Amino acid sequence: MHFTTRNFEILGKSVIPGETKTIELNIATLHTMTELKIPIIVSRSVYDGPTVLLIAGLHGDELTGIEIVRQVISKGINYPKCGTIICVPLVNVFGFVNQSRDFPDGRDLNRVFPGSQSGSLASRFAYRIMQDIIPVVDYVIDFHAGGRGRFNVPQIRIEPNNEELDALAEAFSTHFILYSKNIEGSFRAACDKLGKKYLLFEAGKALDINNDVIEEGIQGTIRFLDKLQMLNNNFAVKEPSQIMVCIENSTWVRAQYSGLLHNFVRPGALVKAGMQLGKITDPYGLVEEPILAPNDGYIICKNQAAIVFQGDAVYHISTKLKNDQERITQEI
Repeated sequence: MHFTTRNFEILGKSVIPGETKTIELNIATLHTMTELKIPIIVSRSVYDGPTVLLIAGLHGDELTGIEIVRQVISKGINYPKCGTIICVPLVNVFGFVNQSRDFPDGRDLNRVFPGSQSGSLASRFAYRIMQDIIPVVDYVIDFHAGGRGRFNVPQIRIEPNNEELDALAEAFSTHFILYSKNIEGSFRAACDKLGKKYLLFEAGKALDINNDVIEEGIQGTIRFLDKLQMLNNNFAVKEPSQIMVCIENSTWVRAQYSGLLHNFVRPGALVKAGMQLGKITDPYGLVEEPILAPNDGYIICKNQAAIVFQGDAVYHISTKLKNDQERITQEI
């Protein structure tokens, strides 16, 4: 490692080698003329190295990711052996206060990137992130959770056919890797266009704190930083508790009827085609419709809502594993 002498600048503020500094990003002025600011915690090593951004709360009701980044800070994991770690535990303060996914203008922040200097409130904030933070970053881990009622088994989502992302995802090493193309307007797509190496961590569900999921996110972050030789010596790397499954394709099983949802399968389970995953009933004892697995695969998300409507996504199931077509048949 080589000592660094250069200053690190973000949002017009300088962070010297060995320093940890909280810098505030002013995103809006409320109706009361109160300024709304987002704390950004920047920690630098005295040694040269890459810059990693750990960010959560783009959707204000996804508490799991917020708690993961909070614990990374409180435990001191964000003090790097080399390079710089930037932590933004909570982006969408509006949604967090209102226990809502969206911004006050009704927009999903994760669909308006790279944003616009003169656009909607969400678009302007996306623009600030892309202009003021992302240019100094090399790697991004963006922490998310499933929508209300939908529990995601811990998974890393990355673009297919990218060997460097494969290696980083394998270093993080959660239960599943899900290969999926970037969605236009997403933070992931905007980062990819700028050449930033980006991992999307999806786990748990909105408005919920799951300690097992949080611990998996923290341990994955530790392994990721260790891969980059940035993990400080106070932390030991734990081997993952399970073999990671790489999923190339998946599909949603949707409710064919409205009614009460009864789940029979655990998240992450390996199921066989035709297996009953759950059932939908009416309140009067007249209807009882089974929900069957369309194919052999892993349940990577399940809807835990008590009531569903016709067409609601109920189970997310893998349909193809990477370079391993026989694995499912052999394991069942």
